Amino acid sequence: MDAEKLEQFRQLLQEEMKALLSEADRTVHEMGDEASHFPDPTDRATQESDRTFELRIRDRERKLANKVREALGRIDDGTYGICEDCGAEISEARLKARPVTTQCIDCKIEAEEKEKRH
Repeated sequence: MDAEKLEQFRQLLQEEMKALLSEADRTVHEMGDEASHFPDPTDRATQESDRTFELRIRDRERKLANKVREALGRIDDGTYGICEDCGAEISEARLKARPVTTQCIDCKIEAEEKEKRH
């Protein structure tokens, strides 16, 4: 992959990281600011359910942030866009759809089929 394309993916990944960190900060501030003293047990239960859901989303985003960091590292070390399983180049269309991917479409399909069988 040429340097210009790599820089485009770097920018895309950095923007994604910025958005993830912004959402995490927003969640921390909102949870700290919320009035958590509802006299009604149903309201407290609803708030707790909402918090749990929000934290699950943030945990998924935390995992995605780790993948973004790893992808940025692969750009730095020259292995970005190379399938970790077969060593083939990952298509640009796949990288645009999933910039953190580490597998070409063929290897990903094969891995998903193996997962279904087990």
